[in-house]
Amino acid sequence: MRQASLAVFQVLQSVLVVLIAPLVLGWVNQCRAWLQNRSGPGIWQPYRVLHKLFHKDAVVAHDASFLFRSTPYILFGCMWLAVAIVPVLATSLPFAPAADVIALVGLFALARVFVALAGMDVGTSFGTLGARREMMIGFLAEPAMLMTLFTASLISHSTSLATIVETLGQRELTIYPSMAFAAVAFVMVLLAENARIPIDNPATHLELTMIHEAMILEYSARHLALVEWASALKLTAYMAIGMALFMPWGIARAGDWTGLLLALGALAVKLALAGAGLALLETVSAKMRIFRAPEFLGTAFLLATLGMLVHFLLER
Repeated sequence: MRQASLAVFQVLQSVLVVLIAPLVLGWVNQCRAWLQNRSGPGIWQPYRVLHKLFHKDAVVAHDASFLFRSTPYILFGCMWLAVAIVPVLATSLPFAPAADVIALVGLFALARVFVALAGMDVGTSFGTLGARREMMIGFLAEPAMLMTLFTASLISHSTSLATIVETLGQRELTIYPSMAFAAVAFVMVLLAENARIPIDNPATHLELTMIHEAMILEYSARHLALVEWASALKLTAYMAIGMALFMPWGIARAGDWTGLLLALGALAVKLALAGAGLALLETVSAKMRIFRAPEFLGTAFLLATLGMLVHFLLER
């Protein structure tokens, strides 16, 4: 009976995050429009875009290989698996053993490799340009992400996200100065990995600035819909990881149906605050030159390393 309950929790979480990912993206865009004194397209606009794209006929370049056609499905699967293994509603779910921080970073890296290869597959100059920039950003962001996650792992003595949540969120309140450095580094990595300002601008198609958009210009219809949905899932996954590390309160234990409603409410509040905060950061920031991205991510790595040093000096 308990195993069935855990399976229901896992399915509920997996389906929920996939369904609300476009809503999270729509909320961020709407908050950004409000802060810029615009009316905005509405929080349901990503669903309308996906509906329109799924009802169109796909156009594929003649030189496109099987890799180009299969990448949207692989990308969507990787992002879905990432949000499914992160403890969003409950801990100790059936997929919890797979929620290792190192494996999670590797899953994001796998998706990045496929989308970069797909961008170069058709041989366009924009695709190759975007792929090279994407790999440069990933090369710099992944070490900072790992150092951030290792800071939380040192506190909980485990690299499992479920254990980290149980350690930080389901015991007495404790202030960890190291997590303050890690939180700032994580936000910087989130902006870079999700092609947000100041690293990239998801609303532009200027060839001198775009990174993510350059790799997916050749996609259309259902392929583009899956890529855009996967991008929303990636943003939701990073927000979920941030909540698991820095705001783990409200996450229920597996099988605790009475705590499920509280977990759903806490999730809605935290996603709303995270989306509004992201929109605020993008509004007050300016798009930086691509050549300054190494300085930005180098600062994130330095802050994450300082977090680890503070842990060894003050918290052991």
